[in-house]
Amino acid sequence: MTTIMEKTTGLVAFVRTVQNGSFAGASRVIGASPSAVSKSVARLEERLGVRLLQRSTRTIRLTLEGADYFERVAPLLQALEEAENQLQTTEMPQGLIRVSVPVLVGRVLMAQWAAKFILRYPRVKFDLDVTDRNVDIIREGFDLALRIGTLPDSGLNARMLGNTSHILAASPTYLSRRGMPLSVGDLQHHDCLRFLIAGRPFPYAFADGGSIVPEGPIDTSDGATLRQAAIEGAGIIQIPRFAIAEDIAAGTLIQILPTFPMLISPIHVLHPFGRQLPVRARLFMEFLAEQFQEKNLVEMTAPPR
Repeated sequence: MTTIMEKTTGLVAFVRTVQNGSFAGASRVIGASPSAVSKSVARLEERLGVRLLQRSTRTIRLTLEGADYFERVAPLLQALEEAENQLQTTEMPQGLIRVSVPVLVGRVLMAQWAAKFILRYPRVKFDLDVTDRNVDIIREGFDLALRIGTLPDSGLNARMLGNTSHILAASPTYLSRRGMPLSVGDLQHHDCLRFLIAGRPFPYAFADGGSIVPEGPIDTSDGATLRQAAIEGAGIIQIPRFAIAEDIAAGTLIQILPTFPMLISPIHVLHPFGRQLPVRARLFMEFLAEQFQEKNLVEMTAPPR
């Protein structure tokens, strides 16, 4: 007879595999090997008598039965975790916090902030998903997600943490080769590197409400790639100031049109609506608010410390 423990192990392995997209991703969250996770899911399928996942060498997809089962059991696992979380105290929280952050936020800000939080609460662990993809917070099992810019309507709670300005910049080598733009209109005659959202180039936007979609040699959905391409002299970028504050200070990038009013965007932290946040995630959200109060991301001109 299958024990309750074995049933729970298979259930957790299945839900975490779906949420993380692979056995390897689930293994990092669970703390077991990918092969152990795979075997747990296989035993669950054998016990249920149905195939829940279609496996290939590269991907894992839910079957119709698997999708129905996931929709039924994922909330049960979440409820169990929330019940356990209520027993934790704010003095010594423990457990995993899953956070999705944009690439530039992850590399420039979040790494140091997560490290500071762990020093304060050493029994907490992080799963940081650093991506410019808009993740499905609920389906993929995230506690929190940071977003830059105007938010679409969704079934998520949003807390505004602060603002960041977007500035134009290019490398000294590019500007010596092509010249310094003196107006927004001049950008149409330059190579402009573009950030892609849902496969479309995001406009260069300004404080007066105007925007342009200039041409350029590189489009990418990765903010860090955009920054590095600009440093290498490929063209002009519009990017959050905090992401290139260190480059501006070092002279590897030069700000363009510094007196022209640039777009200022809000930064929000999101979490699922109607769901009780774990104590550890709630404390980290408060910690993020503290960090944003200490930083002026709109006027930042030096590397964050």
